Amino acid sequence: MEILDYAFMQRALLAAVLVGITAPAVGIYLVQRRQALMGDGIGHVAMTGVGLGFLLSWSPVWMATLVSVLGAVLMELIRWYGKTRGDIALAMLFYGGMAGGVMFINLAPTGSNANLTSYLFGSLSTVSESDVTAICLLAAFVVLVTVGLRRQLFAVSQDEEFARVTGLPVRALNLLTAVTAAVTVTVAMRVVGLLLVSALMVVPVAAAQQLSRSFAATFAIAVAIGVTVTISGTVTSYYQDVPPGATIVLLTIGAFILLTVLAAPLARRRAKALAAAQGNGDPAECVIPAGRGSGGKVGV
Repeated sequence: MEILDYAFMQRALLAAVLVGITAPAVGIYLVQRRQALMGDGIGHVAMTGVGLGFLLSWSPVWMATLVSVLGAVLMELIRWYGKTRGDIALAMLFYGGMAGGVMFINLAPTGSNANLTSYLFGSLSTVSESDVTAICLLAAFVVLVTVGLRRQLFAVSQDEEFARVTGLPVRALNLLTAVTAAVTVTVAMRVVGLLLVSALMVVPVAAAQQLSRSFAATFAIAVAIGVTVTISGTVTSYYQDVPPGATIVLLTIGAFILLTVLAAPLARRRAKALAAAQGNGDPAECVIPAGRGSGGKVGV
């Protein structure tokens, strides 16, 4: 393929695959916790890290990782202790992060608004070898946490009180989820962009929920959707000269709409089968009602 003849596209495709895996892998826990917009808030904070990276002549990816992790921890602390004024504190954190990024990058000798735009909306041609190395290391951390601790994270995401009673370190796991979300944002910012990454963390999960009610199947389908749309969006961006981040997000929304349409007849057939079984006196399938998180999970 012609597209693979170029080193920058090889790097972009590798980054796209890693983003497609990590974003839904973290997003499924955020959806469970009803924190679907957490990635958007972290993206605002990460802008300060990008600006500091240019100002201090350090890697913007690693600096954004550091700042976004600190921001995610602060967000969790505000959630625990903020009480009535927590929403105001979060608003100041998010908008301060955005303003700080713009200010720092304009103060940097080599910084410009063009540099910031590539991080806000993604840029294929600017993914460097050092960026790929950082993305690979960060993605490995995300996969290790989201897969290795899936049972514990699932339990905490479903019911914190029950998880606490069973002896799980709820606050530590909440902090780990927040930190993993922050790392995922910095993994995705070179491909999707900081302002659009939240969509890739949430929409594939919502699309997967149209087809499955179990956690394991939803996880697998969401990751498959994520990888498919990131690769497709990257290739489309190359051939059609369109923004990669916007293309990927629009493809993701398109996948959600398509699966929603396809899932409607399946849902009606399931409802009819369940009604028939109940009419014959057969025991109904034990399914948690939809309306919390993934909408009726039956296991991990």
